[in-house]
Amino acid sequence: MVLVENLTGTGILIGLFVVELLLAAILPGFTVPPQPLKRAPRPEGGGTSPPSPLRRDVQFFLGETPIAAWLYLPEHLTAPFPCINMAHGLGGTRDAGLEPYALRFLDAGFAVLVFDYRYFGSSGGTPRQLIWIPAQQEVWSAAIGYARGLPEIDPARIALWGTSLSGGHVIVTAARDPAIACVSAQCPWMDGRAAALESFERMGTRNSLRMVMQGQRDLVRSWLGLSPHRVPIVGKPGTIALVNTQHAWDSVPSLIPEGYVNEACARILIRGDKYRPIASAEKVRCAVLLQICDNDTPALVRSAEETARILGERAEVKHYPLNHFEIYSGNGFEQGVRDQVAFFRKHLG
Repeated sequence: MVLVENLTGTGILIGLFVVELLLAAILPGFTVPPQPLKRAPRPEGGGTSPPSPLRRDVQFFLGETPIAAWLYLPEHLTAPFPCINMAHGLGGTRDAGLEPYALRFLDAGFAVLVFDYRYFGSSGGTPRQLIWIPAQQEVWSAAIGYARGLPEIDPARIALWGTSLSGGHVIVTAARDPAIACVSAQCPWMDGRAAALESFERMGTRNSLRMVMQGQRDLVRSWLGLSPHRVPIVGKPGTIALVNTQHAWDSVPSLIPEGYVNEACARILIRGDKYRPIASAEKVRCAVLLQICDNDTPALVRSAEETARILGERAEVKHYPLNHFEIYSGNGFEQGVRDQVAFFRKHLG
């Protein structure tokens, strides 16, 4: 009798949860106000510079989906070159501040491949603005395969550069591909679970549940073949957005290009906490540069430091008195990119 009652109670709870998911997916009233970002000058006043004449537009394919990329090849040097593969973090595209890094690496004698993820920027794929971590990891693998197949590239000297969310991607990718020569991870996202718990404490129960329901709505709509439900990537504090801190709201406008699409499919709100690159760190066999911004959110700092402990002698750790966004421009950029160039010279030759 007790077993039957327990099973009945469990069935009722499951049924109520299914009803809640369906209601969240189809009821009106879940629309989130857009928060368009207007591009601002970079802190050092550099603005947007014209594309480098050494930048070539290329593409490779993931299945039938074209992936847009920029390829930079050094002048006056003899091929084959070592190559640094690069992609942005959460919701970022290659034209959101990555070329300054690529040009510094090019000046140091490295080839560089900078790509947009599927569903973002100039790459193909629908639905647009979908941050789906397995799909992004597939693009990393496809980019590496493309670079290794180029006659100008030394396939034994492929390095990875990631930042924020992609700082975790490069750890996972290197763990799966033992032929990667070295990895640079800038202010990396290493533990989605820790980041989610910290966000829950910061926002409180009510706002956290609102976020969860937004993610549920988009995920269930995808199961039902309905249109995506999107939310802002960057938003003002207290609003519904993937990132809603004051630092992000103040800093991101100086990094984005004109016409940047500040929205993403909301399902990442309930999937990001499952992503824990730190769990892959023990399988990495190459050298890793971990660049930790000490004024970043505490969860990101702690998880990066724990990743360094797991990597042991494979890790080269640099600390900066910066928040998550200050390392992309001004003195923060100069400090970070100098360390990256030195690291790549050491491990790529």
